[in-house]
Amino acid sequence: MTTADLVADPLVGLKLFPLAGTASASERLISHPRVQKTGLALVGHGYGVVPTRVQIIGETELSFLATLDDERKREAMRFFYGLGLSCVIVTGNNRPHPAILEEADKLSVPLFLSEARSSRTINAVHAVLDERLAPRTSLHGVLVDVFTVGLLILGKSGIGKSECALELIMRGHRLIADDVVHCDWRPPGLVFGVPDPRLAHHLEIRGLGILDVKEIFGITATRERKRIDMVVRLVEWNEDEEYERLGIDDQYHRLLEVPVREVTVPVRPARDLGAILEIAARNELLRRRGINTSQSFIERLRTSRQPAVAAVHGAVPPPVPSYLDVSTHDVAWDTNERDDGPGVSSESHAWVVRNPTDNE
Repeated sequence: MTTADLVADPLVGLKLFPLAGTASASERLISHPRVQKTGLALVGHGYGVVPTRVQIIGETELSFLATLDDERKREAMRFFYGLGLSCVIVTGNNRPHPAILEEADKLSVPLFLSEARSSRTINAVHAVLDERLAPRTSLHGVLVDVFTVGLLILGKSGIGKSECALELIMRGHRLIADDVVHCDWRPPGLVFGVPDPRLAHHLEIRGLGILDVKEIFGITATRERKRIDMVVRLVEWNEDEEYERLGIDDQYHRLLEVPVREVTVPVRPARDLGAILEIAARNELLRRRGINTSQSFIERLRTSRQPAVAAVHGAVPPPVPSYLDVSTHDVAWDTNERDDGPGVSSESHAWVVRNPTDNE
């Protein structure tokens, strides 16, 4: 954005009065979201000064300049302005010395006066620059708010992303964006999604057409903006493909260089994707509290196989057999393959670890 754009932006919330050099404000570009205090640049040390950042002259800098005679003031400002600055803001409603204004006019450096102190001015400018200069990208997908978890649903066209979102809306959840999701980065490393203004609160369902979710379900069924907490990728069911069954190994989708946890959900008839995505959101809420149900289950399984006598007598428990290693063991999912012991119902479908010695 240009300096003129910054000064005219209503989000600034400050009155910035032009002092000098404002004729070039529409040509000076600001490309860095952080402002910079002038500091040692006034004594001729320009290392670290980024010209495309907004420069701040506060009470400290003005008090230093007040100790210099007029000629030294001009020399200091000539060096400072000569760095090719995009914008300089004097804070605290302290009108600077005429020499400071004259040098700004000579070098066509936009100079403004803020009524607010440095801290408030810096915060206000940061807020605007974070919004206007944030890294952005657009994705083909659907973003929904499920139990306060932002789920970004991805997948090829026609796989059922919008239908899945409709099912979630009917369950009381909220639509943020359909078809096009505009994503922007925010510090300290968060990615937010918003709809395209032309498609906001609308949903396309093949066979029905374009649906206005706000009109059909009410205003509480939509939301204008949401942080993306999780990516759900829908894929066609493939019998030859291996899908995650234990939920131990996490996968991540890099979105604007931010890793967002990703799960792959195969799609086939009779699968209730609405319920599956609700469970995915609930599980994500547990993870935020430090509870990983898959890892807890595997740990309990390992612990239960260790002899209890060793713990009683203080002996060192024997090593865990190799067949309990979740990376190598075979899992019996079919009840006909399960190793039934005494008192175990044959109708249980919970998986158990198959002992290699059972078949010998």
